[in-house]
Amino acid sequence: MDQPEENAKLPSCDAYFEAIQSKKKLPLSLQESLTAAFAQIPVSSFPDVPAGRVIEIPGDTSILDAVRILSEHNIRAAPVLNPEPGAPADWQGRYLGVIDYSAVILWVLENAELASIALSAGSATAAGIGIGAVGAVGAAALGATGPAAVAGLTAAAVGAAVAGGLTAEKGVAKDGLTAADHLGEDFYKVLLEQEPFKSTTVRSIVESYRWSPFVPITLDSSMLTVLLLLSKYRLRNVPVIEPDKPVIRNFITQAGVVKGLLQCKGRDWFDYISALPLSDLGLPFMSIDEVITVNSDDLILEAFKCMKDNKIGGVPVVEGPNKKLVGSVSIRDIRFLLLRPDLFSNFRQLTIIEFMKTLGSTLPDSGENCLVKPPPTCRPDASLGSVIDSIASRITHRIYVVDDDLEVTGVVTLRDVISCFIHEPPGYCDSYLASTMEKIGGKSSECSVQVENS
Repeated sequence: MDQPEENAKLPSCDAYFEAIQSKKKLPLSLQESLTAAFAQIPVSSFPDVPAGRVIEIPGDTSILDAVRILSEHNIRAAPVLNPEPGAPADWQGRYLGVIDYSAVILWVLENAELASIALSAGSATAAGIGIGAVGAVGAAALGATGPAAVAGLTAAAVGAAVAGGLTAEKGVAKDGLTAADHLGEDFYKVLLEQEPFKSTTVRSIVESYRWSPFVPITLDSSMLTVLLLLSKYRLRNVPVIEPDKPVIRNFITQAGVVKGLLQCKGRDWFDYISALPLSDLGLPFMSIDEVITVNSDDLILEAFKCMKDNKIGGVPVVEGPNKKLVGSVSIRDIRFLLLRPDLFSNFRQLTIIEFMKTLGSTLPDSGENCLVKPPPTCRPDASLGSVIDSIASRITHRIYVVDDDLEVTGVVTLRDVISCFIHEPPGYCDSYLASTMEKIGGKSSECSVQVENS
């Protein structure tokens, strides 16, 4: 995998956002009125995260421990602290970025290649894979471009591997899915118990797999800025900092904003908009042909790869020619493969439906063949208010629009809901990013070009 440039600027999302805006049917005058109102609401008024403390993960934490932390706190992402002593006291020196399940997916899929090398040679040690500095020559010789940045193949390791009879043609899988065919039950032994995999740190993940940009805002910024970053720029979360005291004070997510909208019940503007059926708002913005699905008999690894390739947070699981909805898989489900390898030891042959059944059978009060909780659905004529209620009451980023036969006909995401309520003033984001980034250090706009869809 090609690593993104570390100092690439936020991409232009104008074409994407204009396409979304063109599908909206809410009167422009109402959108503009709401936009003006959100521009007057300071970020400092947004409710704090639960317990009033943002969960932070030190950069020298192992990836497995980081997944445990995310899972225990029921969060999808967390800022990563710079573990180096004497790091600069500003926010740029304090934080390395954000770790989330998206980065974990990339790490698992691409390190499957190195795991297959290790297994082909007998063990990671026999293959000569160590924690030492990355050897570009060694990585090229083995054909492993992406995971080398994390695992570290030294030039000496290449010599040891080749001497042991390992060749690029025999040992290296060009794709994580292909590699998985060579892994079987030993995948977990290598990935979770042997070096360098088990000692891979959060810092390595953040520096090598930049999926979501780290774009902090200040307490005196407006909520309009937050809403645009979460919708137009498709960010999942926005950290809130104090320039003079560079500690993250809050972490505003798409889910948090939608739950905040629910608190507006009883206000005329919200009650009017939420009572409208989806079709009157132009929803779903994504057409039937644009909805990405996976089949229940696909490998679970293929579902994660689908999310990685399309930079989306979840996919509906369908069956049959009519694409009947039977479940869904999200980015955060990768944690079950890492935290419960005893349940999913048959990794290379595990289908999506088997994954869901195995996971469902471990939940309290569930039968042997119970799937995990079915994804939220709605009919095409559902009101926006009912959709917001359904999404906000569950830990999900999307609701699937289905017909009477449970065939998926569309999807409404958190980003779509947020987009319904705002309209960007001409050049607003460009002006904000230019002035604010200069104010807080000039580095926030120099982020990864990879942003994640909802």
